[in-house]
This record gives sequence, C-alpha cells and structure tokens, in this order.
Amino acid sequence: MNSPLATATASRYIEWIDTDAAGHQHNSAIMRFVEACEAQLFRDLHLPEYFGQAPRVRHEVNFRAKLYFGQQVTTELHLERLGEKSMTYSFQVWGEAFEGRPRRLSADGRFVTVCVPRDGESSAPWPRHIRERVLESSSAEAI
Repeated sequence: MNSPLATATASRYIEWIDTDAAGHQHNSAIMRFVEACEAQLFRDLHLPEYFGQAPRVRHEVNFRAKLYFGQQVTTELHLERLGEKSMTYSFQVWGEAFEGRPRRLSADGRFVTVCVPRDGESSAPWPRHIRERVLESSSAEAI
C-alpha cells in the first residue's frame, strides 16, 4: 500500500445501543464508527462541505472479532486514493484490551465515495478547493 493521502483516528466506547441481542456489537455499528472517523478527518482538513456531497457507492467490511459493551474502540481511517470524482478509503476498527482480552482487530475494510453536488443528480469532479486541501495534507499525488 502506498502512503495514504490523509489519515484520522477516533476513539470511543461501545455503548449499549451499539450492541445486539448476542451481547456484542451490532454489525451496523462498525460503519457508524468509521463514518465518525471520516467526519473527524474532514473536520481536521477544515472541509465540512465534503458532507452532503459524498455518498458511498461501495463498501466492504471484514468482521474479525467481537466488541463488548464498555470496551474502548479505536478506528483508523486512511484516504488511499483521490480520483477525479471519487475517493477510496481503508479502515481498521480495533477493540482495545478488555476484561482479559488483548487488543484485537475487530473489523477492517474499504469504501468509496463519489462527489455528487447537492444540486446535482450524478457524479461530478471534486471541487478544486477540496482536492487542493486533501493534497496539501499529503506528499502524495492524486490519481
């Protein structure tokens, strides 16, 4: 893997609402954690306008270990590719050591967003200021 264009990390605890009847995280919680980390990335880049014009067009998740109520979780997000109209990310969600269990990778995966302007119906190139801000945060080049 090449160096990511940008990265973010977010930590939180598994809340009761994040769990299901089996007593561990609900599968949908993983993407909420990832989306919160994505929000952190774009807050750090001072690009709140990214939201509302960056729908997901693809995502995949590999579930690897359970997370439990009260356990701390760390999400790592990597912006891997900036295309003309899309961005590709990878992520890892780590369950920190908890009740005798070691730190473990709970989930990993990838997702793709595309630029769809708020007043548009189809994809369009990313606005220049978004591309420039992302590239300023990295020594890598856009593809």
